[in-house]
Amino acid sequence: MSLRDLARELYRTQQQVERLEKLLLSAAPEEQAAIQLELQDARAERLQFQKMIDGRKDSSPLPRRF
Repeated sequence: MSLRDLARELYRTQQQVERLEKLLLSAAPEEQAAIQLELQDARAERLQFQKMIDGRKDSSPLPRRF
């Protein structure tokens, strides 16, 4: 997956997390547990994409010694 694709997916997951956080604030108590689980999954997915992007940016080749 290219860096651009990773950035798009990260943006998508960030939007999903924000949407779920807003939904959780206005949800009825009986709906909050289900939204919490979905929010937890979305945050984990967001973290995974962030780590993938950080790994891509930090993967510079080691200096060569001649």
